[in-house]
Amino acid sequence: MELFDTRFFEMLFLICFGISWPMNIVKAVRGKTSKGVSLWFLLVCFIGYIFGIIAKLVDDTLSYTLIFYCLNICMVGTCVVFYFINAHRDKLADEAAQAAAGSQPTSDGGDGR
Repeated sequence: MELFDTRFFEMLFLICFGISWPMNIVKAVRGKTSKGVSLWFLLVCFIGYIFGIIAKLVDDTLSYTLIFYCLNICMVGTCVVFYFINAHRDKLADEAAQAAAGSQPTSDGGDGR
């Protein structure tokens, strides 16, 4: 007989790690930029959760920890969606800034020649 149920500690790990995802989502919504966000990190986490879910599904007995894997992968997926939304916003903002810079008169008041 095990002194501790390993699934309980796995669940605690998933909860602790999962606490960061809602904070990341809030940051993405408020910040409205993808700058400083690593898409590769998000995708590696997403793939890791997929493997965790597969491991739970092929296990002989389904565990309640599967719920936490599913919650976390949904939150990582949300982060990925906001990454692309904010990357599009960044692109539009950069294009607008370039257009505005191109239409400003030169500092000598001339036509730039």
